[in-house]
Amino acid sequence: MHESLVPPDDVQGIDVPAADWKMEYYVMSTLRALGHDVHALGLGSDLALIRRAITDWKPQVAFNLLEDFHDVSTFDQNVVSYLELMRQPYTGCNPRGLMLARDKAIAKKLLAYHRIPIPEFAVFARGRAVKRPRNLPLPVIVKSLTQEASTGISQASVVADEARLKERVAFIHESIGTDAIAERYVDGRELYVGVLGNQRLEVFPVWEMYFTSLPDGARPIATDRVKWSVKYQTRHSITTGEAKDLPETMRQRIQHLCKRVYRILWLSGYARLDLRLDAGGRVYVIEANPNPQLAKDEDFADSAEKAGVSYEALLQRILNLGLRWRPEKLG
Repeated sequence: MHESLVPPDDVQGIDVPAADWKMEYYVMSTLRALGHDVHALGLGSDLALIRRAITDWKPQVAFNLLEDFHDVSTFDQNVVSYLELMRQPYTGCNPRGLMLARDKAIAKKLLAYHRIPIPEFAVFARGRAVKRPRNLPLPVIVKSLTQEASTGISQASVVADEARLKERVAFIHESIGTDAIAERYVDGRELYVGVLGNQRLEVFPVWEMYFTSLPDGARPIATDRVKWSVKYQTRHSITTGEAKDLPETMRQRIQHLCKRVYRILWLSGYARLDLRLDAGGRVYVIEANPNPQLAKDEDFADSAEKAGVSYEALLQRILNLGLRWRPEKLG
């Protein structure tokens, strides 16, 4: 985990669900309750800490909760590669899957090749003029090409004219520091699907984000505030839960689609897939999120619980998948 997210030894008097390190705390405390010997390893920018931990602790498996390294989010795949070079079993996604899913454009190109429905899109690189392709209709939603967790996404991310497209792309370039991707905005329902497994996959129930009382004119999208501000969620009755009123054939089609995406992007361990369902019943894959938020009472764990997999059983299954993963068998 990141060095700033190592939970304190004593959490008495602390509001754990509101803490930045709640996921790390829930995972560690649950694993200990299951009888595992758990050591927290906080990382900043020193890979030698991993080597020393492997040498000194001789762990059976590394439970990977790292979301960045050296404060660069895309470096997490390199840390996982280092674990593989050290022949250290680990949980979660492999480096190839992390790389393919993290770059939204590469992922979308792969999915399009395999005829997976995705919105039309274009990438706007830093230092290049912003020119919208003819085959990209407005409105579009503008995001960071590589950042996750709704970083840089707000209501202003959905733009309906050329001037605002240029403004929003410039915002991503300057404020987030990455290239930008703009994809056709799909007006509809925000769906999530959790997938667990390496070769044999288990798909959890289709989950949905409910926007009950958004401000006038606001679009139902998972902005940074929608995802992370408890006050905003409470004020506007934003909740998540099992998707309602989905015909069984549609539910099965979505789950089958998510299995295909998981395999196409070489994912392993566990992941959450984000989709949009428009008014005409068309489903579009928006992105894949390997190693999603794993805290208790968050979407991935809640959907697993709905499928009959308790939080304790979920973490144990993730451990077992990590122990069974064999990177040298790929090729």
